[in-house]
Amino acid sequence: MDWIMERDRVQVLDEQWNVLAEVTFPQVEPGIVEINHTFVDESLRGRGVAGELLGRAVASIAASGFYARPTCSYAVSWFEKHPEHAALLA
Repeated sequence: MDWIMERDRVQVLDEQWNVLAEVTFPQVEPGIVEINHTFVDESLRGRGVAGELLGRAVASIAASGFYARPTCSYAVSWFEKHPEHAALLA
């Protein structure tokens, strides 16, 4: 399993480079990204992968100096459970 960080996404890939999990956060306005999609393959569910994806995405967004607008249901829930990151919300 490989973790891949890109400008607007974090992915988990298997040995054949198939996407097993990902979170996407494209820039939608100057300085604002939208966390609009979180996916975890059934083979990885229940292992905290989605939370790790969001944690890595949030770290990347914060390091870029951007703000986040969560629109996918998992991201909305994640921010509710992690109020320490509320300052990152647009």
